[in-house]
Amino acid sequence: MKKYTLLLILFIATLAFGQDKATPIFKDGEAQIVPAFENPEDWVRHDLWVETTFNTDGDDRLDRMHVSVTRPKQTDTEGLQLPVVYVTSPYFAGVAGNEPGTFWDVKHELGATPPPHKHPEVTRRGKRPIISNSHIRTWVPRGYIVVHSSSPGTGLSDGSPTVGGENESLAPKAVIHWLNGRAKGFTEREGTEEVKAFWSTGKVGMTGTSYNGTLPLAAATTGVEGLEAIIPIAPNTSYYHYYRSNGLVRSPGGYLGEDVDVLYDFIHSGKEENRAYNNKVTRDTEMKNGMDRITGDYNDFWAGRDYLNHMEGMKAALLMSHGFNDWNVMPEHSYRIYKKAKEMGLPTQIYYHQNGHGGPPPMTMRNRWFTRYLHGIENGVKNDAESWIVRENDARDQPTAYPDYPHPEARGISLRLTKGGDAQGKLQLSKKGSKGKETLTDNYKIKGSELAQAALSPYRLLYTTPLLTEDVHISGVPQITVKMASSKPAVNLSVWLVSLPWNGEKKAKITDNIITRGWADPQNHSSLTEGEPLVPRTFYDLTFDLMPDDQIISAGQQIGLMIFSSDQEFTLHPEPGTEVTIDLKGTILKLPVVGGEEAFAKALKK
Repeated sequence: MKKYTLLLILFIATLAFGQDKATPIFKDGEAQIVPAFENPEDWVRHDLWVETTFNTDGDDRLDRMHVSVTRPKQTDTEGLQLPVVYVTSPYFAGVAGNEPGTFWDVKHELGATPPPHKHPEVTRRGKRPIISNSHIRTWVPRGYIVVHSSSPGTGLSDGSPTVGGENESLAPKAVIHWLNGRAKGFTEREGTEEVKAFWSTGKVGMTGTSYNGTLPLAAATTGVEGLEAIIPIAPNTSYYHYYRSNGLVRSPGGYLGEDVDVLYDFIHSGKEENRAYNNKVTRDTEMKNGMDRITGDYNDFWAGRDYLNHMEGMKAALLMSHGFNDWNVMPEHSYRIYKKAKEMGLPTQIYYHQNGHGGPPPMTMRNRWFTRYLHGIENGVKNDAESWIVRENDARDQPTAYPDYPHPEARGISLRLTKGGDAQGKLQLSKKGSKGKETLTDNYKIKGSELAQAALSPYRLLYTTPLLTEDVHISGVPQITVKMASSKPAVNLSVWLVSLPWNGEKKAKITDNIITRGWADPQNHSSLTEGEPLVPRTFYDLTFDLMPDDQIISAGQQIGLMIFSSDQEFTLHPEPGTEVTIDLKGTILKLPVVGGEEAFAKALKK
């Protein structure tokens, strides 16, 4: 009898001990905050260096990436293994200043060699073992380990920054290999004592915003085993699309004159003794020979920095996030990757809001995504809507679900132009009256917003619909075909789609005025890879996309198409005076409207 009593006591003790062990908790398909994981004082924090497969800084050994880890103490005390949320960045150790002269001078003629610019140095900041505190308070209490790393040539990581080069994909791949026991980690940068990720389940999710959102995609394109899901937020998915537009040298919004070499200088915070070699090989040779600010053509240099070209082996589940009014990293960046991932059959969702740069999906969406793909909880996320759009007057955490993006009921309608663009010509469904030619004069000195509000201007052509009597829902990628001629062999071409009357109040919403935009180099009318000088006064057909959008234009507004030349905020600034002539008959705006031509026509009826 005593024997059975003792066994019973041992059994009860075993149960009690098991119940005391902290484990992740899930409710309604989401990982919950676990009190045992919540106290920062109990977290284990340490750093290490992961050895990669490349050497990009000219020394005689493989580059090592600086990595820091934050994990619940139970991964030490109770043998708990957890999945990893991984964030990597070139920004963690500080960046260069933007003093005058560090950006390219944009005030010069098209096709001219621009003057050189300054190359600032970065003073590294930060202390070991903490690389960053981002995301830790969000994910560690919910049963994840958070890992950070500095990307090549930044902070305490070896190597050279390449701004989209191969090593920026292979570096996070190496860290994920280490988290799965397939790569070596060391306690010191040049040391030999190894560190094992015994606390990792091997399942990794990556996230981040802007450049930090680009790198999860870079890692995913390698097809590395263990990277189960990524949540890129406003990612730059192609450096060509970031610094060029349809053959045109075009700056990201807010950073006039920035280019790939400027960004290189901005992030180059790595070991001082390696910088001269990195500058010579990467910035002053590869970038200088490849970036081409003269023609703006697409080439092998840019193709290698376009992640759409490298997605064949990608396996990670993809939740994209972007703002439709992000004029820094423009919304096409996420759409092009989302579209390709869907074609590949990957689990894919997209979240778009109506604001500018940045902006993650609601926490519920992110939590469900990582819960499903990192913890393996079947929460039905695969059955959720594939498209989530924040409507114009809604909070970011209250998106509207749609079956897809663009809206499945959106159909392209063709809108034609009639004379009067120096004031307001017509933008209409009918071909009637769409003939003749109109001319504008290039003048970068006048802002696009001023041109859109001008009652009469020789510097732009504006064509508008009548006042809408019902809302019009635009969803998708507008496209324009322009039949145009220039008085010179080279000219900028800029197109804005606007909502009028213009709301000039300081508290105007970001969606009130500009619907979408686009830019192109007419010299690339037949090829993106090889432009040709225009024959003055000769007409060319040029077709290009504007930025994707999903916006409801309210009744009482007009939709306006504004065509002009140099855009003060985005393009080069040649001397004013070049004339651009538009053939109205050969110019067509294709606008994706939910309900198609029938819905649009109905919205124009009085």
